[in-house]
Amino acid sequence: MSAAPAHAYTLMDMLRGDKQRTQSTIFMDQMPPGRVAPRGSDGGSLGGLDPEAPLPKVSGPRYYTYKTETLQFVDTSKFADPIVTGAVADVSPGGDSGAEPVVQRRFLAQAKVRANADVAKALEAYYGDNRNPLVWIDGNQINERAKSAMAALADASSVGLDPADYALQAPEIDPANPDPAARDRALTQFELDLSAKVLAFVQDTVRGRIDPNKISGYHDFQRKAVNLTPVLKLARMSPDVGSYIASRSPDGPQFLALKAELAKLRATDGNEERIVISLDKLLRPGDISPEVANIVKALQKHGSETLKTDHATTLAAYAGSSDYSPDIVALVEDFQKERGLKPDGVIGQATVRAMIGGDTNASKIDKLVVAMEQARWLPEDLGSRYVMINQPAFMAYYHNDGKEQLSMRVVVGGKNNQTYFFDDEIETVEFNPFWGVPQSIIINEMLPKLRSDPNYLDQLGYEVEVNGHAVASSSVDWYGSTQNVSVRQPPSSDNALGELKILFPNSHAIYMHDTPSKSFFKRDMRALSHGCVRLADPRAMAAAVLGTSVQDVAKQIASGQNHAVKVPQKIPVYVSYFTAWPNKDGVVEYFDDVYGRDAYVDKAFDATTKARGAQI
Repeated sequence: MSAAPAHAYTLMDMLRGDKQRTQSTIFMDQMPPGRVAPRGSDGGSLGGLDPEAPLPKVSGPRYYTYKTETLQFVDTSKFADPIVTGAVADVSPGGDSGAEPVVQRRFLAQAKVRANADVAKALEAYYGDNRNPLVWIDGNQINERAKSAMAALADASSVGLDPADYALQAPEIDPANPDPAARDRALTQFELDLSAKVLAFVQDTVRGRIDPNKISGYHDFQRKAVNLTPVLKLARMSPDVGSYIASRSPDGPQFLALKAELAKLRATDGNEERIVISLDKLLRPGDISPEVANIVKALQKHGSETLKTDHATTLAAYAGSSDYSPDIVALVEDFQKERGLKPDGVIGQATVRAMIGGDTNASKIDKLVVAMEQARWLPEDLGSRYVMINQPAFMAYYHNDGKEQLSMRVVVGGKNNQTYFFDDEIETVEFNPFWGVPQSIIINEMLPKLRSDPNYLDQLGYEVEVNGHAVASSSVDWYGSTQNVSVRQPPSSDNALGELKILFPNSHAIYMHDTPSKSFFKRDMRALSHGCVRLADPRAMAAAVLGTSVQDVAKQIASGQNHAVKVPQKIPVYVSYFTAWPNKDGVVEYFDDVYGRDAYVDKAFDATTKARGAQI
């Protein structure tokens, strides 16, 4: 494992995107003598605001009012047979006048169908080729294939989708009073409508119903491209079209665990006994409380199989005592450890909430539906080796050979400095890092102190540059623009990034790192950082991604030199946000919606369903 000099990470690799770079510029009206005035990129000075004006602020991304996809009319003008001007004889293709009459295909050109651009393109490609037969009509009636497809669409809720998005009724045709033209118009309209619904379902179940990037500036995904071109041909050739449609849903282990949990909760919704644990103060080891019985009952119900196996003797021997005894304490400590809580055996409201499941069945179902949608934004196969950071759980997990090999507590961004939701690849571990101070921190937190005391950064040992030239903090005009000012903290025991950082370069300047603020990991609610992910055991994570030992990582740190080491092979990292997600045993766990993001996903669901219904 060879070490290479680390790139000097300054302000520009820490800024949170181009929008914030433009927001971060401030100006002054007069420049006090003896100060270095930051200059523009062309060398000209930057001037403007009164020094007495209120201090500027850099704000983070925002949440949006969700804008749904625009549905367009499908171009049906090419769907008629051009050779016979759209007329197809109302007899069987073989010319047998005694055969069941067939629908007149020319009425396809008169149908009105709206769909998104991708679905419209697939419809036009299939029906624009007159060699392709109708999929859902045989003779002059709906075929069994259509009935199977409609049944599969009606079951969309089982995979976290809304059946209302794909609902379609078969046309009513009065056999006693046949009107061939009216019948054929109804059947060809149904043919295109059902094809549009099937295509929309396939697209939705692969990539998700909603575009995550339209929810907020904190969501950052390359939306999946779904190849819809072969879908109708495969549906027509499939001996069981319902199974084919259902097969397009994700089948990764995490998604299947969410799906199974959703089915279980819907089957028991309203019938499940809810365990109540009533504590008006902390329950500590050695205490006596009648609630111990409910605590044991809750752990028997909501504890993982591993927990119940490891403590089978304790659970079997428990006889309803009120004593919070050492064996019950050990059981609770292991439960707390599994759930990312402080494993001290002290039972407070956070532990109680985890024990009783935390949510009602209805709220769990909602979290599952949101989680299944969000799972579609990520690759269906997360890979055999990857790092998963789940912000609501305040945990990071390292997987290798398809198994979780390491987990640890993390600190993520506070509500005003939220961590983004995206995926990337780990490339580098930097030891004894510099901390390039983000522009948002310079302006929001340092600037007020610098205006009172320009020596502030010099006294703290920070390095300051203006247009790439090292200067004293006291010489900078802190009433001028900070656009060309960079501030960084050299490696030290007090460095905000601690001993190391793990980099997956991205436009949000998010990475994993050590921290000198170890006490934060003792808290249950750990949304406390400026947006990056602080690791409770950074040496173990660095060793895992580098494929080396903790001892070797310690040697790299002990050199005291700032240097970077590339990982042998890039590793996917999922900086995710799931309020429902399965643990290593496949048991779905539920977490608080720390940023309130699930509500925005629900609003996007509602907007999508309303828009699709209104534009049919």
